[in-house]
Amino acid sequence: MPRSTPPPAWVLTRRRAIGERIRTARLQRDLTQEQVAMRTGIDRATYNRIEQGHASPLLDSLILIADAIGVPLHEIVTL
Repeated sequence: MPRSTPPPAWVLTRRRAIGERIRTARLQRDLTQEQVAMRTGIDRATYNRIEQGHASPLLDSLILIADAIGVPLHEIVTL
């Protein structure tokens, strides 16, 4: 169910920071967004939105992304 009010600015800031950590980890391992999306089963456009901080992924998606990139989950979500 869509949220009726947008999240507070500090949440959006942290979401963008997590997306940047995901992107950095992916690039350090020479992976494309397409490769990570295929490994996770997440649509590439949705994966892109996660990296950009425009989507709020479920915990399951974050676990799949961390595994696909080859990093511990805490490495992408700890700020």
